[in-house]
Amino acid sequence: MKTLILGGVRSGKSKIAEQMANKSGLPVTYIATATANDEEMHQRIEAHRKRRPTDWTIIEETLTLASTLRENTTTERCIIVECLTLWLTNLLVSPDTTLLEQERNAFIKTLPELKGDIIFVSNETNMGIMPLGEITRRYCDEAGRLHQEMASICDRVILTVAGLPLVLKGDLS
Repeated sequence: MKTLILGGVRSGKSKIAEQMANKSGLPVTYIATATANDEEMHQRIEAHRKRRPTDWTIIEETLTLASTLRENTTTERCIIVECLTLWLTNLLVSPDTTLLEQERNAFIKTLPELKGDIIFVSNETNMGIMPLGEITRRYCDEAGRLHQEMASICDRVILTVAGLPLVLKGDLS
């Protein structure tokens, strides 16, 4: 089962993903994509680390998500990937301008082949005003395209608002 959980900042996406992973009854691998570029982001990462169960396997992967997923997915494990929009940001700001297209394409190509329970967490960025600045608009465009492609592939899509899951595709069971 592949699940995509979307929502705004502090909407409860992570909590729902973690509850779903625990409910699976499987060992959990958490793939973290964040980088601590400033103190505030460092604090966010630490808060997530403290909240996770100690028996979860943690993999920090900021760029090559497709290969990391191929190496770690199995029907005997639940995977959480958090967060796809942070992963996109890492690719967008990479000095290698070919990396975004290369890694995104590899990810989308790999997604249907992956086995087991995989929960993807991502920020919904396109429900507000049009952002100023080319890089911000490109980020929103890339996130929107990625989410649309993933929604067509994933078995379940959930929009999280105020800590509540709104199922857009599939069901919560």
